Amino acid sequence: MSSQPVTARIADGVASIPSAEWDACAGIGNPFVTHRFLSILERSGSVTAHAGWQPLPILVDGADGRAAAIAPAYVKAHSQGEYVFDHGWADAWERAGGEYYPKLQVAVPFTPVPGPRLLLRDDAASPALIAAIEAVTDQNQLSSAHVTFVDAAQLHWFEAAGWLVRAGTQFHWQNHDYAGFDDFLAALSSRKRKAIRKERAAALEGLAVRHLTGGEIGEAHWDAFWEFYQDTGARKWGRPYLTRAFFSLLGAEMADEVLLILAERDGVPIAGALNLIGGDALYGRYWGAVEEVPFLHFELCYYQAIDAAIARGLARVEAGAQGEHKLARGYAPVTTWSAHYIPNPGFRQAVADFLHREREAVEREQEWLGEMMPFKREG
Repeated sequence: MSSQPVTARIADGVASIPSAEWDACAGIGNPFVTHRFLSILERSGSVTAHAGWQPLPILVDGADGRAAAIAPAYVKAHSQGEYVFDHGWADAWERAGGEYYPKLQVAVPFTPVPGPRLLLRDDAASPALIAAIEAVTDQNQLSSAHVTFVDAAQLHWFEAAGWLVRAGTQFHWQNHDYAGFDDFLAALSSRKRKAIRKERAAALEGLAVRHLTGGEIGEAHWDAFWEFYQDTGARKWGRPYLTRAFFSLLGAEMADEVLLILAERDGVPIAGALNLIGGDALYGRYWGAVEEVPFLHFELCYYQAIDAAIARGLARVEAGAQGEHKLARGYAPVTTWSAHYIPNPGFRQAVADFLHREREAVEREQEWLGEMMPFKREG
């Protein structure tokens, strides 16, 4: 960065910022922080102030007048669609007479995928961007700011600024240069290997599986997947977060980064899993079915994703939040991170004490989970 003064500004949504300026900071390795994905969320009506997600991107300009750093920020009226749960914090603060909402969230809405949250054309702009996030929180009298699923490589900037850091757990599959699925199975214990083969056979009986990407995906496929997604969303969240328009826009503007895996019976889709293809990972996002088939969820979301990652030479599969059932299918526990700015000293101390205890519990749990992995043990 130049020694000249740095200015910060707030934009009226991602879609209002030129895509070239945004992506010069975001890069292209992680599809979820690109201008295309975040603006699709807005333009489809999935992310709006009415839905409790008011887009408020924060930008720090460089000496050339273009953004040197961007935070994909949102003013939140609730804690839904975040996957880093702070409902207990909200209850405690409101019982103490405070107002937890609105709060500031730096995140990819509805997307528990780790990645950069400080989008940087110039790394030297990171302290100024964090200071801008704090200023927006303070000046608007928001209770707090939360940066969720932040890449571990960016944590040190938040720690240097005095933010609280929180740990969580996800399950990711790692590709150890496997030549194919059988090569992966060979690394497992005999009992687990047999169990997975049995699951796959049961799930696929009478079904055909198709992997679709790019121009292979049409509106009829999105119609089918919308039905699957609505069923899953209604059961998990009460109502789906995304609109039907989101999927059409995703297909129109990001089809080459989409992998849609469909299970068909007699040519008719009965279940599907939606993935996005990143620079070094396959990201599993949504799944649903209109017919109950044993083990089909595991087949489409986990095993077919492994097949696809191996075929593409991708380093890992990230299959979303939670799910200890992923462990037996070769998905290992990994630590996810978030950073939290809480201006009120008393409230900050209470949260800090909670996070210290929680971190110890997460570490103990991950040690235990690591012992449960299905891989062969040396000796």
